[in-house]
Amino acid sequence: MASNVLRDARRIVVKVGSSLVTNEGRGLDETAIAQWCRQLAALVRGDGQVRREVIMVSSGAIAEGMKRLGWTSRPKEVHELQAAAAVGQMGLAQMYETKLREQGLGSAQVLLTHADLADRERYLNARSTLLTLLQLGVLPVINENDTVVNDEIKFGDNDTLGALVANLVEADVLVILTDQKGLYTADPRKDPEARFVHEARAGDPALEAMAGGAGSSIGKGGMITKILAAKRAAGSGASTVIAWGRESDVLVRLVQGEAIGTLLVAQTAKTQARKQWMADHLQLRGAVVVDAGAAAKLRGEGKSLLPIGMTAVEGEFSRGDVIAVRDAQGREIARGLANYASAEARLLCRKPSGEFERLLGYAAEPEMVHRDNLVLTGA
Repeated sequence: MASNVLRDARRIVVKVGSSLVTNEGRGLDETAIAQWCRQLAALVRGDGQVRREVIMVSSGAIAEGMKRLGWTSRPKEVHELQAAAAVGQMGLAQMYETKLREQGLGSAQVLLTHADLADRERYLNARSTLLTLLQLGVLPVINENDTVVNDEIKFGDNDTLGALVANLVEADVLVILTDQKGLYTADPRKDPEARFVHEARAGDPALEAMAGGAGSSIGKGGMITKILAAKRAAGSGASTVIAWGRESDVLVRLVQGEAIGTLLVAQTAKTQARKQWMADHLQLRGAVVVDAGAAAKLRGEGKSLLPIGMTAVEGEFSRGDVIAVRDAQGREIARGLANYASAEARLLCRKPSGEFERLLGYAAEPEMVHRDNLVLTGA
């Protein structure tokens, strides 16, 4: 299984942690970053194999900023964390750009917040940008935009960000490079009976019990955040590998099919993943009520939802928000991405598509929810 998952992967997200990037807080580790960039370039070029699309999610901005500011311990005040991130981001981006350019590979810095990925319109914009960069042969280097957020600077943030990026671009594999060999059944420093976990199912509750607590004082993540990130990535069909970042040629050997680290296999097929994400993970902003005919077409024929079949609109939502579709009895039968905001949807209820331009002043999609963006959830 391990060899097939990595060898067959065409789109890969690699996340590397602060302690590796900054050599336990002593400053950016130029040698290590150069080695990763050499391997990333080999994957993109397809040296001896197939070409891969690769995205890097790199921690290290706050840790590098601490080094440049002469701070020996991670500050607790948000404004100090943001200041450290602003200082450190300059050096981090420059280092990746230099080392990737030495390998003949273009790079792009992309700063994201969790809010960018929670809002559907910004999510689609970020997705389009990243996919365009990949098509251009440019390697995106992503970090949390720590200089402008507050509650996002927290325990394990970039492990979660790596999983969210994997979901965003529908990656095949998330590789988390860390300062540990992988997952053990218990802390091997404390339990001599601890066994190494070579492969398991992503999302298995037993893994969280094995993972333990937080990591170093430099990067706030620990194995538990990596296990939870793997669970999140699996929701969109991406398997996860947790491996030691200083393993020689770790990325190249992984895509060659070598079993390194811990492989957490996703059980969800990629074709099912987006609809599962809509069904299980997004907060609903509102709903539309449909008549019996529209309900029957959704349930039995897999059709898109047309405004002519809508009888009412509930709540306030924007284009791109996830909404519920309810029948006349109030039962949820589906969820999907709205093509129209709630105010527009109210104008379109019971109207054929030929009247949209007159009602709205512009012509747009004929569907309220396209079937590709709709998942059945109820009877």
